[in-house]
Amino acid sequence: MRKALLATRRALPDATRVRWDAAIAQRLLDWCAQENVEELGVYWPLHGEPDLHGAYAQLAARGVQLSLPVVLEKHAPLAFSNWTPGEPMVKDGMGVAVPARLRLRPAPTTLLVPCLGFNEQRYRLGYGGGYYDRTLAATPRLRTLGIAYACLAASFPNGEYDIALDHIVTEGDLL
Repeated sequence: MRKALLATRRALPDATRVRWDAAIAQRLLDWCAQENVEELGVYWPLHGEPDLHGAYAQLAARGVQLSLPVVLEKHAPLAFSNWTPGEPMVKDGMGVAVPARLRLRPAPTTLLVPCLGFNEQRYRLGYGGGYYDRTLAATPRLRTLGIAYACLAASFPNGEYDIALDHIVTEGDLL
């Protein structure tokens, strides 16, 4: 299922992706304003994930403290580094962009979670590493917004360690 969902996402035409990314970004900006979000864990897009860098810059300009997830060790929850859009980035050992100068901080209260797929119960399908699941299992529980294209909705059972997200933001409705 992961391969099929990834292929679906990668096959999206560029013009469609740009339009849908803009819609997701606007929904994110509106939600953050409505919920008075002061700190937000964001993600650097991989493998065709929605690119929300424009929204990140707007959120930072509004005074929202942004952070990026960082893998410090395998089979552990994600760590987080403060991040400002435009600062120098480097690739970590897994090929993911992280701030060149890590400034580790506690997990943010609200976290964007990229989804390879998602189901009606708001469970996400990721790449299988379990980093987000381990992160969400910590207490206090972070408020979560899954980010995905609506065409990636799928039917799959949740696993024993899966944790439902609070919301899923797509180019369509908020779930």
